[in-house]
Amino acid sequence: MKKHILTAAMLAATLVSAEAVQSAPAKDGIPNLTPGRDYSWQVNFWDYQLAPPAGAAHGPILTDPAYPYNSQIQNGGLFRDGELTVAIVNAKDPVLKPWAAKEMQESNEELLSGKKKLSFRAQSRCWPGGVPGQLLYLEPVYFLQTPKEVTMLWQRNSLARHILLTDKHSPNVKPSWSGESIGHYENGDTLVVDTIGIAGGKYHFIDNFRTPHTDKMHVVERFTVAPDGKSLKAVVTVEDPDTFNAPLTLTQIWRRTNLEIEESICAEDGGVDRFSQGLDPIPVAARPDF
Repeated sequence: MKKHILTAAMLAATLVSAEAVQSAPAKDGIPNLTPGRDYSWQVNFWDYQLAPPAGAAHGPILTDPAYPYNSQIQNGGLFRDGELTVAIVNAKDPVLKPWAAKEMQESNEELLSGKKKLSFRAQSRCWPGGVPGQLLYLEPVYFLQTPKEVTMLWQRNSLARHILLTDKHSPNVKPSWSGESIGHYENGDTLVVDTIGIAGGKYHFIDNFRTPHTDKMHVVERFTVAPDGKSLKAVVTVEDPDTFNAPLTLTQIWRRTNLEIEESICAEDGGVDRFSQGLDPIPVAARPDF
């Protein structure tokens, strides 16, 4: 179910006008991440860009080349009777620690054998994507910039992520979906975000290919606005010594779009019956609602 939310006018107090963004340069060394109430940032590629930035030792985890296809959905998957069904990840990537490779291969085998029809994806299950996985959400994202905080607001489920503009993490960060993010501006065009305390474990992945991580993961994101203001690029460094043998460098790119924020309730999405899609895990109520 989608409809324009009434709070859009309330947000306008922290958003620059749509007209101003056309030519507005960075002010006082602060990039304009907020294209206006009627503008947003949106991706059309549901995983990270394939090629890592120059100088990066390792890019994103890719799908298994034994199951290739041509699609905007990265570089591999599985066809059955000519129809794309699931993506099979490259569990043999040497950057993976043995436990992570084993877990990912077991997931592959469940899909290949038909034991499971679909792999877990946070977007399809109406769950948070975590950090950095939330960057893969296809619905628009909006930035609210204030002197002490930057808020990333995704249209889907009105999910918000808070980035405190400070130089020091809290002494004891309790692990959560988004962890604790602190940030600062650089070069007049970039927001640098440092995040720790990101919860690991079951159903916590960095991408749509079931790449796990632990609570020790450390993520640094650099959000840079293009000189013409029409695109936004994030270069993300992921370090987790318990999961990866080297850092991963991931890239995501958004384009500026003319979309006013709407209410988007995942669980009420166009009358979709999410109990009939073969989702993993199957939705289960902890107690009856009557």
